[in-house]
Amino acid sequence: MRIVTCSSLFPNPVQPGLGLFVAERLRHLVASGGVEARIVAPVPWFPSTQARFGKYAEFARVPAQSTWQGLPVLHPKHVVVPGPGWYLTPGWLALSAASALRQLRANGYDFDLIDAHYYYPDGVAAALLGKWFNRPVVITARGTDVNLIPRYALARRMVLSASRRAAHSIAVSAALKDAMVALGMAAASISVLRNGVDLARFRMVGRSLERAALRGQLALTGPTLLSVGNLIELKGHHLAIEALASLPQWQLVIAGKGSLEADLKRQAAERGVAERVRFTGPVSQPQLIEYYNAADALVLASSREGMPNVVLEAMACGLPVIATSVGGVPEILDARVGRLIDRSAAAIIAAVRDLAARAPERAAVRAHAEQFDWEATTRGQLEVFARAVGTWISAAGVPDNRVRGERRA
Repeated sequence: MRIVTCSSLFPNPVQPGLGLFVAERLRHLVASGGVEARIVAPVPWFPSTQARFGKYAEFARVPAQSTWQGLPVLHPKHVVVPGPGWYLTPGWLALSAASALRQLRANGYDFDLIDAHYYYPDGVAAALLGKWFNRPVVITARGTDVNLIPRYALARRMVLSASRRAAHSIAVSAALKDAMVALGMAAASISVLRNGVDLARFRMVGRSLERAALRGQLALTGPTLLSVGNLIELKGHHLAIEALASLPQWQLVIAGKGSLEADLKRQAAERGVAERVRFTGPVSQPQLIEYYNAADALVLASSREGMPNVVLEAMACGLPVIATSVGGVPEILDARVGRLIDRSAAAIIAAVRDLAARAPERAAVRAHAEQFDWEATTRGQLEVFARAVGTWISAAGVPDNRVRGERRA
């Protein structure tokens, strides 16, 4: 089966950490041998590469083509209009991706299915592409695209229209499927396929002496909390900082970058904990694995989540987790390996103290994580894709994976 994965959230040479959750799922799917894949990862058009324009300049520096894990990636540029123009983004996205799909066909890659990620704007755009190219589309919902964006009436209508055009939808947690059904999507057309974790890559150091050496390398001198994610309000780093003021023996490592960095540093200074808070900036995956192994607990104080990779990754490294009970988190975390909490500094303080008194064995946390590998998700994807392509072939009335007389974009 030949697929095209379409997502504006996908790693590129300028933003290698972008959309790793999409890339990881695709990597395991391709490794199964069940699909051949190409990637279309559109990026916003911007006229200048000067650093003062921040992320927009990064978009401008993204090349038209790249490779990822040996697979070709096309990066067509699309128009983004601020404000109300946000509602035009799916259309512009579809037009730019259409040019990339035509390029793939011209080079001999006639795909059978479009694999889209994130319902708005990407899924809405993919539904248009499916219509234009007469190919089935499977759309994966991941969180905000269902829990937040459809609060806007026009976006909601576009999302629901895309869901009706799609051959099938995928939710990364049961909680997210419930939200999709509540929004108006058909339950029978949604499969729950959670994110997985690469157990070979995210692993626990073998002995306590190794962990002590690792803590020394990272200059961690006392009990350590780790908070990972973009420095935005959604991720709740400010709550971890607030909690630290009542946890005098603990230090906090915050890994990530974002618009609130200066505010968070100011908060740490005002709360008198600046010397116990370390901002690492963005870290590579190998570095993150070191922090997972060296820290004593992960804190994820998010207000919304789909199925957070950081929880799975931390547990695979034996790290207990304290996380807000949102989205799919309760489906993977329980009291044996961490604490589910309300979203408040007080709840973080109580959970940290409780974990310090009754900490689970790191080996037990790792064992819990081992049930969340990628195998079941990959198998489920192959089944969903096969059904979608089979239905499309039957509807087209042809015996193979080609549709004759299709509408060209």
